[in-house]
Amino acid sequence: MMSEGETEEKRRKYIPGLALFRFEPKPDWSIKQAQKFYDDKQAKGLELDSIIYGDCIEGMKLLPTKSIDQIIADPPFGIKFTGKEQMYNRVDRNVVDGYVEVPQEEYDQFTYAWISELPRIMKDTSTAYIFSGWTNLELVLAAARRAKLKLINHIIWKYQFGVFTQKKFVTSHYHLLLLAKNENNYFFNKVIHYPQDVWNIKREYHHKQEKNGTKLPSELVQKCLDFGSKPGDLILDPFMGNGTTAEVAKANFRHFIGFEINSKLKKVIDQNIQKTAVGGDYKPYKERAKIWLDENINWLAAKYKRAYKIWLKEQKENNNK
Repeated sequence: MMSEGETEEKRRKYIPGLALFRFEPKPDWSIKQAQKFYDDKQAKGLELDSIIYGDCIEGMKLLPTKSIDQIIADPPFGIKFTGKEQMYNRVDRNVVDGYVEVPQEEYDQFTYAWISELPRIMKDTSTAYIFSGWTNLELVLAAARRAKLKLINHIIWKYQFGVFTQKKFVTSHYHLLLLAKNENNYFFNKVIHYPQDVWNIKREYHHKQEKNGTKLPSELVQKCLDFGSKPGDLILDPFMGNGTTAEVAKANFRHFIGFEINSKLKKVIDQNIQKTAVGGDYKPYKERAKIWLDENINWLAAKYKRAYKIWLKEQKENNNK
């Protein structure tokens, strides 16, 4: 048991902000290391970097047991939605036909059917990042519990767009559930010092481009990949849509496999993947952390003056070694 003096000494050693200045993400991989993990990846019984056009529930039943490192899923809304509604400010001729919605009365059964396939194909350390609107969030949570997946975080994606309303608050957020197969042994890479569960990320608008009814921002998908996977890992997206998960995975030295029920999207998905270079967006996390620190150094120095002075001294000493 610590004495009062020892407790006070321990408190004095804590300097607000110092850990932020010193932070270096671990584990981390150089471009050369990431490329090697990507090139060396083998997956018995699977065709890496492929998309199957068909029902994901039946398709996942054919995937090998414990073959998937991470799952990113943005399922249908379960509301009356075609993707061509004027309220979303889209030019409807740019939206590819064939969007398949799940009727509300079938959403509970549908949700459990696809989520229940996940535990078998997930590796023991795998995680699933599942998106949901608030209207069917309860059903998604219930299905995850029934499938014995453990809820680790309930993340809020805050965006700048919301449909105008008269008699209720404008919805300008989406839910993202981080689920693990094993709550005591799952992969999570703390790539920033203070990762919060509210993500402010703008929606993307791709004018004059053919697309699915909705599209997740690349930045949002990359954030899921950064925290939940390693270079060379295999990422599954059961609802591939525009192919965003495949694009971001390829650009960050991850492999992908996915399903898409709307075969009319094949041309769009193929174009998006083909224009993406392997590892084209990859930066080691240490390099990203340094860029962030350089961009924010002025306000950090003003807010954490003592920590900044200590850090500067440490940098000078390291440079003189």
